[in-house]
Amino acid sequence: MYLRSLLSPQQREEAVGLFERGYGAWFVATRLCVPEGRVARLYDRWRIHGRLCLMNKPTRTQHSYEKKKVVVERVLAGESKPALAQEFQLSSPKLIDAWVRRYRDEGEAGLRPKPKGRPRKDDDAPPRQLSELEQVQRENERLRAENAYLKKLRDLRDQGHR
Repeated sequence: MYLRSLLSPQQREEAVGLFERGYGAWFVATRLCVPEGRVARLYDRWRIHGRLCLMNKPTRTQHSYEKKKVVVERVLAGESKPALAQEFQLSSPKLIDAWVRRYRDEGEAGLRPKPKGRPRKDDDAPPRQLSELEQVQRENERLRAENAYLKKLRDLRDQGHR
C-alpha cells in the first residue's frame, strides 16, 4: 500500500472491487463514506494500472527531459492524459498536469532537471574592485559610525556611567 494513502487498505481493496464491477468514483466514495477526491485519485490510477494500483511503488522514478517534452507536447495537441499516462507508464495523470503547468510557466527549461542543494560559490572569481567613489562612500560611512559611537560614549561618561 502507499504509505501516504488517505484510505485504509480495506477501503482501497473494496473500492477496486467496485471499480471492477463497473461503478464510478462518486458511487464508491458514497458507499465507503469517504471524500470523493480520495477515491477519484485511486480511480484514475486504477484506470491506468488496473489492480496493480494497490501495489507499492518500488521507488520514485526520474523521467528524462525528452520524455517529459514529448508527453507535454502530445497533451497540448489534444491527447488524453490517462491514455498518455498508461502509454508512458506514469504513476498518475496528475504528474502530467504538473509537467504541463511547469511548461506553461517556465517553458522548456521548466522540464529540465534542476540541480539539488545550494548553488556553489565561485571561488575562482576575482574580488570585485570598488570604484574610487564607492571606496570614499564606505570610508565616510565608517567614520560616521565611529563618530556616533564616540559621542554616545562621551554622553554616558558625562552622565556618570563608567
